Amino acid sequence: MRKKGEKSKQGRNRTYIVAGFTFVLLVGAIMWVGSTNRNINQSIEGLDQGDEFQEVKRSPNEDESTDHAEENPQGTNGPDEEPLRDKEKVPFIGEDSNEVDTSESSKSVQEKPTNPAGYLEGQELPKEPKYIDGILLANKQYPLPKNFAPGESQEAREAFNELAAAAVTSGINLQAFSTYRSYDYQVTLYNRYVERDGQEAADRYSARPGYSEHQTGLAFDIGEVNHEKYWASTSFGSTEAAKWLAAHAYEYGFILRYPKGKEEVTGYMHESWHYRYVGKATAEKIFKQNITLEEYLGIR
Repeated sequence: MRKKGEKSKQGRNRTYIVAGFTFVLLVGAIMWVGSTNRNINQSIEGLDQGDEFQEVKRSPNEDESTDHAEENPQGTNGPDEEPLRDKEKVPFIGEDSNEVDTSESSKSVQEKPTNPAGYLEGQELPKEPKYIDGILLANKQYPLPKNFAPGESQEAREAFNELAAAAVTSGINLQAFSTYRSYDYQVTLYNRYVERDGQEAADRYSARPGYSEHQTGLAFDIGEVNHEKYWASTSFGSTEAAKWLAAHAYEYGFILRYPKGKEEVTGYMHESWHYRYVGKATAEKIFKQNITLEEYLGIR
C-alpha cells in the first residue's frame, strides 16, 4: 500500500509532464503559424509582383495601336491621317540610284546639290495666285497666298472618278489618298518631315507651306486599294497600278507632276503617285511631248 506522500509526488510529476507536453505543443503551433504566415505573405507579394510583371510584359501597342487606328484612319482630314512619304535614302546623283557615289570626285556634288528650280530665299507669299495661260501654277518659285483655300476641285474629283472606273476594268482599284491640303495642314506636314529627315532632304520632296501644289486642290496622290504599303513610296512606281496610271492618266486630264530626271525643272524628286489635273487637252499635249508643266508653260 502506497503512502499518501508518494501519491502526491506522483501527481505532481504527471502535472509537470502534461504541462511540459502542452508547452511543447504550444511552441510548435506558434512556430507553424508563423511559418505559414510568412508563406502566405510571400505568396501575396509574389502575386503582386506577378501583376506588375504582367503589366510590363503586356505589349505596349495592344491598346495604343487600336486606339490610334480608330482615331487616325487613312484619309486627308488631319496631319496624323495622311500617310507620310517613306523615309528613304535621298540620292544626290541619279533619281533611281540605289547607292550614293562616295568617290572623292562626287563629294562636292553630294554635299551641295544644285537646283535651279529651288526656293528664292527671302521671297514673300503673294497676294494673288499665279496663272499662266489659264493654268494655276504652284512650285518653289511661284507660291500661293497663305489664305488661298479653294478646297478639292470638283472637276478634278469627277475626272478622277472616271479614271478610277476605267482602271477597274483592268483589275486595278485606285484611291486618291491625299488631295487638297490647307496652308495650315502643310505647315504641320512639312515640319514633320524636317524633324524626321532634316530640311535639306525634306525640301527635295515636301513643299514648304504656301508652295504646295496640294493647296491648289488640283493635285491627287494616288495609290491602290489594299496595297497601302506602296502609298507615298518609290516602290509604287514598279506596281501595275502605277504603270497603268502612267499610260492612261492623261486621257482623263491628269499629268505625272514630278517625272524621273526632272528635279532641276520641277524642283522635286520623282513621285510616281503624284498627279496634277490640268484638263484633257493640256494633259494630252504634255504627255505626248514628254515634258513637265513648267516646260509646257515656258518657264524652264
